[in-house]
Amino acid sequence: MKAFVFPGQGAQFSGMGKTLYETHEAARVLFDQADTLLGFKITKLMFEGSVEDLKQTKVTQPAVFLHSVATVKKIADFQPDMVAGHSLGEFSALVAAGVLSFEDGLQLVSIRAQAMQKACEQRASTMAAVLGLPDEIVEDVCDKVEDVIVCANYNCPGQVVISGTIDGIEAACLKLLEIGAKRALKLVVGGAFHSPLMEPARAELEKAIGIIPFSRPICPVYQNVNAKPSVDPEEIKTNLITQLTSPVRWTQCVQNMIADGADFFIEAGPGTVLQGLIRKINKDVSVESIG
Repeated sequence: MKAFVFPGQGAQFSGMGKTLYETHEAARVLFDQADTLLGFKITKLMFEGSVEDLKQTKVTQPAVFLHSVATVKKIADFQPDMVAGHSLGEFSALVAAGVLSFEDGLQLVSIRAQAMQKACEQRASTMAAVLGLPDEIVEDVCDKVEDVIVCANYNCPGQVVISGTIDGIEAACLKLLEIGAKRALKLVVGGAFHSPLMEPARAELEKAIGIIPFSRPICPVYQNVNAKPSVDPEEIKTNLITQLTSPVRWTQCVQNMIADGADFFIEAGPGTVLQGLIRKINKDVSVESIG
C-alpha cells in the first residue's frame, strides 16, 4: 500500500520550488495563486530568498505547504492509500486528501504561522534535539525540570525534540548529556512549538478552523496527536487544533501506517527529512522523496 507523507518546518531551502514552477503548469498556477492570496511574493522569497528570509515562521510555513501541495499536483495518477504530515505537513496532507481546498489550506497555514510567531514573541523559548536516549528517559527529565518543558516531536527511535523556555531547555540538555545522550542540540527555531507556550496560537487557529469547511478525505489521515487514522471531518478538525500544543507522534504514525499495510512511502515536498526518519523507524519499507 502507498502512503504519502508531507514534511514540516525545517525542510525549507533557498531556491525551493523554482524548478517546479518552471516545468509544471499545474504547480505554476498554485504558486501564482499563493502570491495573490497571501498578499506578498512568497514565490520570490522561495526562489531567491536567503536562509534568514526563509527562517521566519510566517514565511517558512506557507512556503513548505505550497511546495508540498504543488509537488502532488505534478502527479497525474495521485491515489494514496493513506496520508500523514509532520506538524505543519498535516495541512499539506489534508489538502492532498481532499479535506481542505488549496485556498483554505493556505489561509489556515498563514494564520497558524503568524499566530505561532506572535506567541513566540511573548516569551523567549526554543527547542532542542535529543539523540541516543529512550523516549521515557527524556520524558522523565522533562518532567523534573522546574520550568515549562515537554517532549514535542517523537521523530524516530532515539530522536526526540524537546520544547520549552530557554532556561528549561538549557537545564534539560545538561541533564540529558550527563545521563548519556549522544547529543542535546538547541535548534534554530522561532520558539517552543508543540508546547503549552503555543496556547495563544492554538486559540487563534481554533477560531479560524471553526469557519472553514472540512470534507471527508479520500483515504485515512494519520494525525500527529494520536497517530491514529481518521476519516471523520470533525475529528480531524479537533486533532488539528490540539496539535499546536501537543507532541508530534511521528514514530507512532509511521509504525501504525506500516501495521495497517503501508509498504511504500512517498515524501512529497522539499528535502528528504522524512525519508531519513522513516528508514530509521523501519528499514524494511520502501521510501522515496519527490520534489
